This record gives sequence, C-alpha cells and structure tokens, in this order.
Amino acid sequence: MEQIYTNTAKMLKAISDPKRLQIVDMLSCGELCACKILEAFHITQPTLSHDMKLLVEAGLVNDRREGKNIYYSLNTETMKGLQAVLDTLFSEKADCICKKMCNCDYE
Repeated sequence: MEQIYTNTAKMLKAISDPKRLQIVDMLSCGELCACKILEAFHITQPTLSHDMKLLVEAGLVNDRREGKNIYYSLNTETMKGLQAVLDTLFSEKADCICKKMCNCDYE
C-alpha cells in the first residue's frame, strides 16, 4: 500500500501546478504537438519541456517524436488507475486506514 501512496503522490505533484493541470485537460481532447501546447501559454520552450518531462515521468502523459516535432497524449490507463486509486482513498471501506491507524471503532 505504501507504494500506491508514493506513486499517487508523484502523479498528484505533477498535476499540482495549474499550467500542467491545464495541459492534461487539453490532452484529454486528443494528441497535441508541443508547438500547439506552447501556443496556449506565455512560456518559453524550455519551460514547456520541463513541464512535459514531469508529466511524462509521472506516467500521466505519453510522448512520441515525429521528425522535429514531439507529440503528447494522455496515458489513459494511468489516468484511469489514478482515478480508481483516488476513488478508493476518498471512500470509507471495511479495511479503511483510519480504523487501522487509530484503533478506532466507528461502527
């Protein structure tokens, strides 16, 4: 379970920046060239490269090179997994950590 927390925190950290969250939202419509993402923001190309590197390393975004261009798309499997983990974390369940950590009986 500890690894799930670590992996989830890495993904959440990657999208905790409003610009990166907006990029993920943009990619939800489909694959985009880096040049199109860059047009949407008032940032430099190295700044975009840094942001995209964080998203790719977190497993949220896929990248592919075609000639001089880099294309980005959402990693839909990872996004579905993140959503499932968050749904689990934010809901009460029989083996909830709150019951284990504080030895409480909420029944």
